[in-house]
Amino acid sequence: MNSFGIKFRVTTFGESHGDAIGCVIDGVPAGLEIDGSYIQDEVDKRKPGVTKFATQRKESDKVRILSGVFEGLSTGAPIALIIFNENQKSSDYENIKSLFRPSHADFTYFKKYGIRDYRGGGRSSARETAARVAAGAVAKKLLKKFNIEVKSGVFAIGGIEAEKLDFEYAKTSEIFALDRLKEEAQKAAVLGAKEAGDSVGGCVFVKISNVPAGLGEPLYNKLDAALAGALIGINGVKAVETGEGVNASKLKGSQNNDQMDRNGFISNHAGGILGGISTGEDIDLKVHFKPTPSVFLKQQTQNETGESVEFSLKGRHDPCIAVRGSVVANAMASLAVADMLLLNASCTINNLKKIYG
Repeated sequence: MNSFGIKFRVTTFGESHGDAIGCVIDGVPAGLEIDGSYIQDEVDKRKPGVTKFATQRKESDKVRILSGVFEGLSTGAPIALIIFNENQKSSDYENIKSLFRPSHADFTYFKKYGIRDYRGGGRSSARETAARVAAGAVAKKLLKKFNIEVKSGVFAIGGIEAEKLDFEYAKTSEIFALDRLKEEAQKAAVLGAKEAGDSVGGCVFVKISNVPAGLGEPLYNKLDAALAGALIGINGVKAVETGEGVNASKLKGSQNNDQMDRNGFISNHAGGILGGISTGEDIDLKVHFKPTPSVFLKQQTQNETGESVEFSLKGRHDPCIAVRGSVVANAMASLAVADMLLLNASCTINNLKKIYG
């Protein structure tokens, strides 16, 4: 599948070393302000080649709006966005054209389709996520109408965890660090892995505020399931936690329960979701990224004919995908909530009467 969402639906296209990447967004309500400069600002946050903590591939990532917008407003028609690739170095991949890089999607794509684009991973490359960020910017414009805010930042790198969550500081950090007191150690972990020709994993924290109670479907499209699906669909994500997450398995019910008083919930161990439906509290998520599989150490693998071979990788790669992954996680969470918002708009008779009178 190349599409995400039910009512607010995004389809992406393009490959890492193709001419362009982009997306088509369907279901955007007519009359929403579509600010091209805002979309560009969001995409620029994940732009490669900006700092030493990311890949040095140089892309301007200029977003062009092709359709669905007239005089700064959405028309209700599909919104198409395109980003042209400018700095491909396909020759870096000539030596692995018949090899399966360890922990990449090379092997599985080949087994599924019988053919693969080996240039930078083709469709499976994280390059595609620039289109998701562009779509997420449109979703955030919708969420802003309802005062819903999605914030994110890097919680941990190489096991070095934040003790304080400062989302405003994360906006100014080169690695989107949430804790300024942990930032230098986290940066050192990234650069240390990079200098060794290796990579390091990390964790991103996403907080969604001002979500009204009642978003989400009760059984098969739960809000936490939709968010987890959106986030684990990001390249390199291996786990997603809601609220206490895995720590809940270590607690007693009396410790994990969110009791209530006349003012509402006393705690938020559930992370803002109960029974798959939002409680009105902040939605807290942790998104765990594996180490970038593209490392420059000699490795053993298999080629397309099943022979065992040794190889060394070339190219330009992120030493820690969690850094720019923070921006992508923010976008995907925004898309999931926007979709739930539109789904919820027609779930009661009263809401339908408000819409259709």
